[in-house]
Amino acid sequence: MGRRNRNRQRPQQNRDGRPEGKRSRDDAGWGAGYSEIIKENKLFEHYYKELQIVPEGEFEEFMEAMREPLPATIRITGYKSHAKEILHTLKEKYFKEVQDLDVDGQKIEAPQPLSWYPDELAWHTNLSRKILRKSPLLEKFHQFLVSETESGNISRQEAVSMIPPLLLKIEPQHKILDMCAAPGSKTAQLIEMLHSDMDMPFPEGFVIANDVDNKRCYLLVHQAKRLNSPCIMVVNHDASSIPRLHFDQDGKKEVLFYDRILCDVPCSGDGTMRKNIDVWKKWTTSNSLQLHGLQIRIAVRGVEQLAVGGRMVYSTCSLNPIEDEAVVAALLEKSEGALELADASPDLPGLKYMPGITSWKVMTKEGQWFSDWSEVPTSRHTQIRPTMFPPTDSEKLANMKLERCMRILPHHQNTGGFFVAVLVKKAPMPWNRRYPKLRNKEVNSSSEVAPEEELQMGESPADVPPADGLSADAPVEAVDDATPAEGNPSGPDTPDPSEVKKDNVCGPPPPKKMKLFGFKEDPFVFLTEDDPIFPPIQAFYNLSPDFPKLNVLTRTHEGKKRHLYIVSKELRNVLLNNSERMKVINTGVKVWSRNTDGEQFGCAFRLAQEGIYTLCPYIRARIINISVEDVKVLLTQENPFLSKLGDVAHNQAKKLEMGSIVLRYLPDPKDVDAPQCPIDLCGWRGKTSIRAFVPRNERLHYLRMVGVEVFRDKPGKRNDGSTVTQEGSTEDAEGLSREPDLLEQEGEETEQNDSESNTNGSGPVSSTCDGPTS
Repeated sequence: MGRRNRNRQRPQQNRDGRPEGKRSRDDAGWGAGYSEIIKENKLFEHYYKELQIVPEGEFEEFMEAMREPLPATIRITGYKSHAKEILHTLKEKYFKEVQDLDVDGQKIEAPQPLSWYPDELAWHTNLSRKILRKSPLLEKFHQFLVSETESGNISRQEAVSMIPPLLLKIEPQHKILDMCAAPGSKTAQLIEMLHSDMDMPFPEGFVIANDVDNKRCYLLVHQAKRLNSPCIMVVNHDASSIPRLHFDQDGKKEVLFYDRILCDVPCSGDGTMRKNIDVWKKWTTSNSLQLHGLQIRIAVRGVEQLAVGGRMVYSTCSLNPIEDEAVVAALLEKSEGALELADASPDLPGLKYMPGITSWKVMTKEGQWFSDWSEVPTSRHTQIRPTMFPPTDSEKLANMKLERCMRILPHHQNTGGFFVAVLVKKAPMPWNRRYPKLRNKEVNSSSEVAPEEELQMGESPADVPPADGLSADAPVEAVDDATPAEGNPSGPDTPDPSEVKKDNVCGPPPPKKMKLFGFKEDPFVFLTEDDPIFPPIQAFYNLSPDFPKLNVLTRTHEGKKRHLYIVSKELRNVLLNNSERMKVINTGVKVWSRNTDGEQFGCAFRLAQEGIYTLCPYIRARIINISVEDVKVLLTQENPFLSKLGDVAHNQAKKLEMGSIVLRYLPDPKDVDAPQCPIDLCGWRGKTSIRAFVPRNERLHYLRMVGVEVFRDKPGKRNDGSTVTQEGSTEDAEGLSREPDLLEQEGEETEQNDSESNTNGSGPVSSTCDGPTS
């Protein structure tokens, strides 16, 4: 390599120190960073004017709304018992502080609840992301949102994105598949709904969240881990050929059918123009034409794995009927009555939407229109398919009831654009009934599988676990991606009868070998019945006899187990029966972590805050009951002496040996000013002191609940009313001392790819501390 040219001129810098031409992060939102992008696309306007999806006389209003920035929307996680406390804090403190402020000439309106979202758990404001991030007047509110989002108590999510999970009508016992889950905001909603009953640490149901992109799967893991659920599994597969899973039921291996499926497919995204500005210049009809086939294949694979009586929600963030009604119509036509569009309008009272349309045309990127498949020239047959047009049979079209689909337009409730349809499965899919697979490849025609009515309820012949040589992994419809011409009545969902093998074994062609990309994940190893690692844990924490110890797993076959995780019984069943069929990225919630000197105190594993609410119903020892004042002391001081606790907590702590403990606050209904929800914290009882092992953002969350506010500001300053003392700690209005290093560090327990290496981020243990080292 050549020597560096010392005389090279440095680029000129802006006032803020950045080279000319470089944009700051804050410029990446609405404002100067996008000044060069003109929010105009004549082809887009011409296309949607012609399709008439917008009510007459509202098109200009529709276009104006598309050019406006999307308002900030937040959702309070509904399954946590702290939801009401957070809602109270928002309404009584932060919303009152930001309303009627004037920021850069824009008056901040009072945040309003989304009228159609239950229990006032979703709110929107006219604040854009850029203003929220840059304005000093909104600094406290912004830090509150960031902190609570990181701790999993708030999700910043687009309003229309919240609709599909609500329409699934999830109950704790449901088995749920999210087919295209990343980045995970809808998945988080599904998990919350599964945990609607906080008295049930292990709901019978679970969520399997899938995404085809290996890197986006880790973003999905990050979203899911904030909710600390033992009922979530993240997998990495192509949704159009996601493998069929099996599970043990009463000693027999059965096919897994899902009660609820969220099918939020990849789309052109023209409903997101308000936040994704690039769509304005990139939009063309060819995007929809190219995605249509993939969307059908994913939806078909979804309904194949849906249980009879189950619900599947098909959704896109596109307004284009080629991606919306055309896909739903093709699905209904293929199903031959097995599927039905449900009327979801009563489920979301207050939501404004347009009913689905029954007539539309197809346009090429050059602007050429076609009203019917018969008009399409042969040269265009590879780009335009018959399923892109409405059914020609008027009676069949009427029976589909496409008007039950819901299209949300941006100008109706100041949201993004969205499309959603709810499908209910009434019977197995017709290609499964028509062409049953045989269990044995060598059987002759006289030993075929019994007809469908002799099978178990809800199980179609194609769903029977096949013998060697046959596979249920590849959907029958994957024979050919192209849709056949109208002259072929069988469609792509059924193999041609002439293609049935000579040995009378019918079924789909051999599936493609599953390709594995990305990181090689560590194994998921469940503890055995007689694993020597567990008895000391059981004795130390006096776990109740019904604790499901067989659901505990680790991520290593060899060496010391660094962390222990737990999953629900149902997910354990799925993992054990499908380890070779699927690529699992992550599952389980961490409940214990090894510490180097724990064995001398009777147990080598300390409790982990992530899994404390899952474990607590089973722990019958090592519990200290604390008050509101104790919570303040424990979360604002590094290693407070036992004597700083209240009398009750102090006396209980003195009776315990050194080691990991649970610090439990129980609400007092008579004290209305105190938090009205239980709080469980992980801690360590030392010789003379005690400390809480809680990540930074959760510390801030619990401190807010008990009335202590801590905000970051410029170095040397605080804007929470606290003052800097001579020793460098801070004191709040009540004179409570706080150690700055404990509150300023990030505090997250980090795990790279969830491997066995771990950095404890709950605060470093000083040399004078008599607590554990991790």
